[in-house]
Amino acid sequence: MNYKIKEEDFLTHRISPPSGGLGGKTIRRISPLLGRLARVIYRLKSIILLLNFIGLILVSCISHQVRLVKYEEKNLSSVPGWSKEAIWYQIFVERFRNGDPENDPTPEDMYGSYPEHIPSNWQITAWGHDWYAHESWLDSVKAKGFYSKIQARRYGGDLQGVLDKIDYIQSLGVTAIYFNPLNDSPSLHKYDARNYTHIDRNFGPDPGGDVAIMDTEINEDQRTWRWTSADKLFLKVVDEFHKRGIRVIMDYSWNHTGRQFWALNDVRKNGKDSQFADWYNVYQFDDPATPADEFKYEGWGGNNPWMPVFKKDIIPPDDKVMPFEGNFHSESLKQHIFSVTRRWLDPDGDGDPSDGVDGFRLDVAGEIPMGFWREYRKVVRAVNPEAYLIGEIWWLEWPDKLLDPNIYLQGDQYDAIMNYRWFRIARGFFGQAEPVLTPSEFIDEIERINKDIRVDNLQAMMNVASTHDSPRLSTSLYNKTMDKYKAKPSDDPDYKINKPDDLTRKEQILLLIHQFTFIGSPQIWNGEEVGMWGADDPDCRKPVIWDDIIYEDERADYDPAKIRMIDIVRPDTALLSFYKSLCKMRKDNPILIDGNLFFSLADDKKMVLAYSRFTEQEEMVMVFNRSDMEQTVFVPVKNEGIYKEILSADRGSYMATKSGLNMKLEPLSSVILKKISKL
Repeated sequence: MNYKIKEEDFLTHRISPPSGGLGGKTIRRISPLLGRLARVIYRLKSIILLLNFIGLILVSCISHQVRLVKYEEKNLSSVPGWSKEAIWYQIFVERFRNGDPENDPTPEDMYGSYPEHIPSNWQITAWGHDWYAHESWLDSVKAKGFYSKIQARRYGGDLQGVLDKIDYIQSLGVTAIYFNPLNDSPSLHKYDARNYTHIDRNFGPDPGGDVAIMDTEINEDQRTWRWTSADKLFLKVVDEFHKRGIRVIMDYSWNHTGRQFWALNDVRKNGKDSQFADWYNVYQFDDPATPADEFKYEGWGGNNPWMPVFKKDIIPPDDKVMPFEGNFHSESLKQHIFSVTRRWLDPDGDGDPSDGVDGFRLDVAGEIPMGFWREYRKVVRAVNPEAYLIGEIWWLEWPDKLLDPNIYLQGDQYDAIMNYRWFRIARGFFGQAEPVLTPSEFIDEIERINKDIRVDNLQAMMNVASTHDSPRLSTSLYNKTMDKYKAKPSDDPDYKINKPDDLTRKEQILLLIHQFTFIGSPQIWNGEEVGMWGADDPDCRKPVIWDDIIYEDERADYDPAKIRMIDIVRPDTALLSFYKSLCKMRKDNPILIDGNLFFSLADDKKMVLAYSRFTEQEEMVMVFNRSDMEQTVFVPVKNEGIYKEILSADRGSYMATKSGLNMKLEPLSSVILKKISKL
């Protein structure tokens, strides 16, 4: 609307002075109708301008919100870059090193763990004790069988022992630490927490003082939480690792607790009136009117009463096959878990997570509904956008079928899993152990398990060669039966428990070279680097071998009636040097972290496998002869030029044409080549 005001639209008035005398003035004013019209037009224009301005603000805000949501989604789904570069070292504190004998566990500290009754003559086991030999008190333990009885063993490993060996750990060349559970617990393994909030009392310098501090707290109220001496020592450990450029993650089981967990004790005491009664899947509350203990609840692993399981709402309720949709039943339980998580991610709560841990390993993660993990990831990333979450995704049907982890790796739950699937395949080829694989079958299996998984997640996988839950690598290769199935002498009397032979060492070297040159982050279970051996849990949890401790020779057998070969227990310095060279090689060659993967050769007749890690500019070629004969092979490469051996003593060179290069391989050997120049 445009209206131009003309002269005739004005009215003329004469205004006389108040006294009626001469003077006065003449004024013009717009007619009332047109004046009102002008004011309407002016106001309309003002409103339009205001609406335009508000619109611009709204568009800007909406655009910002869209960008923010996209950023948050990207941040939530992104995989921490450091986790792809990680070389993991796994520490099981109770068996790593006893740095402070003054904090060693006592039977009182062990109350609530299995076995329930500790003999009166019980004592800490000497670090160098012959593993299968019986201590003077062992046969008095009221439990069935050797493996049940030795659950009462304690060696006194602690965080001071970790601090004492932190320079040794750094010297290996590792870049990340995975601690098995540290939470306060009566057992040796700590997966049966009695308190999530605090580090185990016997891992710190003042067990009695720490118990006194914990007793002053209201467990469900984080405002009352304090820092124990063990907590403070762990924060020092984290700080010392961070100073050395080494990341740290903690292991928690949010699926179950121990039978002395504070919330379960409250339910045991107060029954259905307990405010934590909905945390657990309680079958029957105790009746205080009777002398019997009627308290019954769901336990982990076949209703194990030592590990009560949290109550879950699984959707649909009758779903019995992982993965599960749903969540934990109790909101207050979730909030407690979130509070503990935030405590260790940002200990001083100042918004800077650099003083906290760098992520979490999530125990039996597949047994917890995925709705919880989606919430958990948001909680973790809100505190530390670079925090790493790795799930223990393992069995679908034991011992044959392993669970496909793809659904957990969509950016809303975990960054990676413990890659037991990779190990079973690698063992099948490099160890020729069940299920035995040819080179082409190895490739088929690798491509099968990696199908549809994002490259970022594959690069962040923790490629585990052995852990606290599986036989030592050398022992696993020494025994050719299916991995993890009847993998100890109690299940298979013919399972070999002595020091593996020289043939096994050659297989071990091949598998390690593959582990450190393949896609995914390599992991070292503490003690592997010095040549430790041992069957499945608990034999894989022998105390770590150190050069300043005298160890008894291994003479005793699992079966006391058997006579075995005597094995000398000493650190294997040659293997230690080899591990250091592997770590250095991986750190010196980033192409092994983010380079593309190309399988270039699979000769089933000669049992030779080759693959490349490459970018547009670089290439490394790994060739493996798994046969017991010398083999001559032609290996395709991406680019012509000169390729030089690395990691070997002679450092030979090979000339590659556009199609590839020829080489001879000794039996059970490998060659790692790096392109150093063009032709």
